[in-house]
Amino acid sequence: MTPFLRAAFRRPTVLGAIQVSVVVGSMLNVINQGEAWLHGASVSVGHLILNYLVPYGVATFSAARTELRRCPPDEEGHS
Repeated sequence: MTPFLRAAFRRPTVLGAIQVSVVVGSMLNVINQGEAWLHGASVSVGHLILNYLVPYGVATFSAARTELRRCPPDEEGHS
C-alpha cells in the first residue's frame, strides 16, 4: 500500500473525515435541498450522497497530505 493510502486509511484520518463530512454534508444538503424538504418535494438521493462524499474525500486528502508532509516516508515507503 502506498504511503498516501496508508495515511488516508489511518483511524484518526477516517474519524476526522467522517466528522467533517457529517457537518459539512448536512450544511450542503440544507443549502442545496432544504427548500424541497420544506415543501415536501422529493430530494435527489444522488446529490444527498455526494454532499457527504465530497467533504469526506477533501478532508481525507488534506489530512493524508498533511501527515506525509509532517512525517515523510523513508526510502522503503514506511512512515
